[in-house]
Amino acid sequence: MKKGLLALSPIGAMIALLVGLSAYYGGVSNAPLLVVFVLTAIVAIATTRGEKLTDRIAIFSRGAGSTNLLLMVWIFMLAGAFAASAKQMGAAESMVELTLRFLPARFALAGLFFAACVTSLCMGTSVGTIVALMPIAAGLADKTAMALPMVAAAVVGGAFFGDNLSFISDTTIVSTQTQGCKLSDKFRFNIRMVMPAAAVVGFIYVLLGSEASEMAVDKAVLWWKVIPYLTVLVCAACGVNVLVVLVVGNLLTCITGIADGSYTFMGWIDSTLQGVMGMSELILISMLAGGIFAVISHNGGMDYVIGHITRRVQKRAGAELSICALVAFANICTANNTIAILSVGDIARRISDRFDIDPRRSASLLDTTSCCVQGLLPYGAQLLIASGLAGISAMSIVPYLYYPMLLGVAVLITVAVRGHKKTSAS
Repeated sequence: MKKGLLALSPIGAMIALLVGLSAYYGGVSNAPLLVVFVLTAIVAIATTRGEKLTDRIAIFSRGAGSTNLLLMVWIFMLAGAFAASAKQMGAAESMVELTLRFLPARFALAGLFFAACVTSLCMGTSVGTIVALMPIAAGLADKTAMALPMVAAAVVGGAFFGDNLSFISDTTIVSTQTQGCKLSDKFRFNIRMVMPAAAVVGFIYVLLGSEASEMAVDKAVLWWKVIPYLTVLVCAACGVNVLVVLVVGNLLTCITGIADGSYTFMGWIDSTLQGVMGMSELILISMLAGGIFAVISHNGGMDYVIGHITRRVQKRAGAELSICALVAFANICTANNTIAILSVGDIARRISDRFDIDPRRSASLLDTTSCCVQGLLPYGAQLLIASGLAGISAMSIVPYLYYPMLLGVAVLITVAVRGHKKTSAS
């Protein structure tokens, strides 16, 4: 008992520090979040028992340097470079002017949410959607005098719509494979769960956007400047790998900017380097989080929680709530919804078999709960990259994340309503 609780002590320290520093600090910096994770990393290493200090650090380092995290580091760097170089050449401003030419300011917020929903559904990744749309969102916020955290939240929320439902989303694939059901069956079941939430959020954004300032486009749109953004959006919608999309986007900002006279080649290099440096806090936070949760897992924290949750399950509603609780806790510990589903997928399937839960239902609960939690984590990749591209703190976006919040409500309502009888998976 004591060992299990001790393994979870870094989580308690992190939550306490997050609450305290977020209440004390304002502004647009992620520096307080970085401080939280540095201190939590110290707690995680210090509370590990039975290992030499060098071994504790090695465990932490393996988690901080995992393959998935290093992939996110590449995405952070390329996204920062693209955003900075595109802004330097005037691509962001031109894209905003083009958007306002076709979309009235009062519908800009709802339009961004809808665009994020469609983009993420097509490409199956929330991170890629945020990378593609956040620079445009930041420009629209400036032009229409809307709160930037609220506009950023509209993109992040819409990004999780497709992350939850897309046939090519990692979370969809993993949840269906672990639960033993077809992608199409899970989609039909899942969309009934989340569409009401999406509709309510869209209506909220229409109401909130009604107070946006109308900004007339009083100069010609420089069409060639939007080529990098349009290319990124089209490639993303076609499901091209996000790293390839970002490399192509950066090359296009180089070619277009130099041809346009916006900067020289060295000027482009300088702007990309500034963009990469602007992501340094986010990279450090991500790596620290990976190390912390590797230590927690090594100390048995995950096993402790899983054991305590599953042994108390008696009824079907409790079984479904335990599935949600397991994937939520795993998500908090890994800051990665795909890994969270992988971690508890087999346990969730055994619970489903025991309590006669439809595989489509358990897969939907796993996927939707993980997207809900991931969408609200200030140290998750999605909020970190959104805050980095928008130039605000991740914590400032959280209060406006209506869609992830309503996903949680949708999950609770689904659990409260009797599910379908179990069908044979094929």
